[in-house]
Amino acid sequence: MKKKLIFLTFILSLVVLLLPSCADEETRPEFPLSAVIHNSIDGKQAAFVALTHSAVSWEWDFGDGNTSTDKEPVHVYKDGGYYDVVLTAKDSQGNSVTETITIAVAVTPYVLLTGGSTATKGKTWKLSSAHGTLGDYLANADANLTTADPKLTPLPDGAFGQIGMPDVYKDEYTFFFDGSYKHDVKEDGAAFGGLVYQIVLNNGKDIINMNGKDFGLCIAKYTPEANATFTFVEKEDYVVPSVYGGVSFPNTMTLDFSGTEFIGFRDFQSKVVLRTITDTRMQLVMFMAASDKAIGVNTHALILSFEVVK
Repeated sequence: MKKKLIFLTFILSLVVLLLPSCADEETRPEFPLSAVIHNSIDGKQAAFVALTHSAVSWEWDFGDGNTSTDKEPVHVYKDGGYYDVVLTAKDSQGNSVTETITIAVAVTPYVLLTGGSTATKGKTWKLSSAHGTLGDYLANADANLTTADPKLTPLPDGAFGQIGMPDVYKDEYTFFFDGSYKHDVKEDGAAFGGLVYQIVLNNGKDIINMNGKDFGLCIAKYTPEANATFTFVEKEDYVVPSVYGGVSFPNTMTLDFSGTEFIGFRDFQSKVVLRTITDTRMQLVMFMAASDKAIGVNTHALILSFEVVK
């Protein structure tokens, strides 16, 4: 009897010891493998943190050809731009999970224009028809760019379509980080431009649409240049020849083009003022010489917005 009591006491003690252990195993949560990226950016330097569950290794691809296996790496990019950063985390069984984020590093106006060094297809823009919302208007080529017609300030949305020139919204302009430039004139093979300019150029023989003649506008045949380039200056003291004299635009952004190339509007002067730019929109000042009494001298300016082609 005594032996039985000792045995039962041993069994009960063992059960008491094992019960908490079993309970712990039953209630202990098992987190699935997961990964989240946190980052902070200072100039061209980016710091990353991998917030992971059950991971034992981390592989980073910074989107510029560089990698790391640190859990919390710091990376310095050579160029500003947009980069897809990829984190691959693995657990002890070899299972993996991938997380991707896009970061903007040192985004300058030039990067906004071109898409940066990682945009291998460049960044493409076209004339926006949302003139009223964006504050587009036809201006005098004076120092203050005063309105040429208060009744058309701002221009109504789709203004050029309303006067029978809808094709001007189709042409596309692509800027590349290396300074190259492509111009797509679409199916009509023609471009938006000044009427006086076309008449002076070749007596207007290339004009295919004169519906905007009351405003000095037309659409004329144009063959884009192969291997064209552009020049962007972020801060320039730019003086524009005008019937009002030399008009100064101090400390302004400008765009200029090689050969006969241009953006948006073809006239005697291809160099334009870049007023504002964001990731999706920009507004340009494009000059026009609309007087047959002052050939080649700017009389007006088209202040028009462009949007990114998605």
